[in-house]
Amino acid sequence: MKIEAKLTESSPSMNREKQFVLMGLPFDFVTIPESAQLIEQAISSNKRCFLSTPNINFTIAAHEDDTFYQSVAVSDLSVIDGMPLVWLAKMMGLPVEERVAGSDLFQFLSDTHREKPIRVFFFGGEPGVAEQAHEQLNSYSKGMVSVGFYDPGFVSIEEMSQDHIIEQINASQADFVLVALGAKKGQAWIMHNMANLNSPVISHLGAVINFVAGSVKRAPEKWRKFGLEWLWRIKQEPNLWKRYLKDGWSLALLLLTKQLPYYFVDKKYKKSKSHENTVNWQPNTKTLLLTGCFHSTNLEKLDALINTTLLANRSQLKIDLGSVSYIDSAFMARLLTLQGKLNSYGCELLILNPEQKIKRLLSLAGVLKRFKVISG
Repeated sequence: MKIEAKLTESSPSMNREKQFVLMGLPFDFVTIPESAQLIEQAISSNKRCFLSTPNINFTIAAHEDDTFYQSVAVSDLSVIDGMPLVWLAKMMGLPVEERVAGSDLFQFLSDTHREKPIRVFFFGGEPGVAEQAHEQLNSYSKGMVSVGFYDPGFVSIEEMSQDHIIEQINASQADFVLVALGAKKGQAWIMHNMANLNSPVISHLGAVINFVAGSVKRAPEKWRKFGLEWLWRIKQEPNLWKRYLKDGWSLALLLLTKQLPYYFVDKKYKKSKSHENTVNWQPNTKTLLLTGCFHSTNLEKLDALINTTLLANRSQLKIDLGSVSYIDSAFMARLLTLQGKLNSYGCELLILNPEQKIKRLLSLAGVLKRFKVISG
């Protein structure tokens, strides 16, 4: 039986002016209250909000797995979760204000009193944890109510995506589906089922279900402030040490070979940037012609065109960068998000004629490999 979701499509214009690339991923540098407001807006308007919360493990996995990366690229809101990423963003001169951990965001939503509580459905977790989270949330939350839970067990994506399971989630009329299956499996399950789920907000928040259930205690605030939550997590769950060791090594390699070289190359090219640019759409050839410099302070014309025209294009899209002399990480984030959305529609995005220095910036930022590049 085919399940038809009634949810309206997500809004492509969803507050992305604070979007930048860091470690090869597009992030929305919003605060916890701003993130909560976007989630509440999605619920009230019944618009899709696929929330991703990349931390170091998430970021490393996205570099190693293209499918996992795609789940971040199509997210409607991707917040920065992890103090090392916050510190790195500040070092790069990016306007990050605070870490938006999934657990802090969920707690903020839970603690905010509202006349109509956010309806939550817990999906996944260790055996019995989803039920515990369901009971615990309903015992203390001011702004949320759990309307159901489901523990699929250790089965395949297909087995935990059967019609009767999706029907159970939809029947709960949940506003927020919290998934806890492990990052890769959780994101894959969301991507597999998002079109058939009626809930506006969907997010993989693996550790949150444990914190809500009380099965795992979260690190004290001082530990989190100084970026030591990973050490506390190892104390709570000793089997995590291998993952953190692998992630730390992979992060060091990315910093040395990509992010730090990008910082110095970008600084060099940024000196000559201007505020002049033009954006011309050629509908006959499906080509976007760009000229000049593109950075966070002058992307209004590009943003408007993305929201009104480019996301509606359901065929091959070409972006000609032959006359572009500088791009920053905000521009790259627009390209990544645009490509991610187009890919989900089965469309292809081509980058045409980039100058060598533009290719170098894209490569060191860790995003060149995401595009099909054609030089004239």
